[in-house]
Amino acid sequence: MATFSLERTAPLPLDEAWRRLTAWRRHGDTVPLTRVTVATPGPTRRGTVIVARTGTGPLAFDDRMEVTVWQPPQGDDTPGLCRLEKRGRLVRGWAEIEVRPGPGGRTRVLWREEMSVRPLPSLFDGVLGRSGRYVFGRTVNHLLRHP
Repeated sequence: MATFSLERTAPLPLDEAWRRLTAWRRHGDTVPLTRVTVATPGPTRRGTVIVARTGTGPLAFDDRMEVTVWQPPQGDDTPGLCRLEKRGRLVRGWAEIEVRPGPGGRTRVLWREEMSVRPLPSLFDGVLGRSGRYVFGRTVNHLLRHP
């Protein structure tokens, strides 16, 4: 399993940072060759299924995720937490998105992820972790900067 985490501080209130980070379809805007769809009717809640389809033609695969924890922030000081369980045939693991109050009225974002890609052996965990941190770091930056 590859693991990585990243942190950001955004000049946004908690609820706005949360709204941007959980705009699931927008996650594909910065991930090459990826389109994200929500397979269950909204709004997002525990049990919502999100599918990120990456690749083209016969080389494409689905990263199927289910929301298992959905705790939006309440007001200006109660943190929010979302946990996604990765349940695809190739991609397994989990991801957590957390928003909490930061300095000066800003929002602190924590993204934690653990994943494995079948059939990659554990020898590739380091590369997978660094790649994930880079790709999802770009995604988080983009989501926080653009409404």
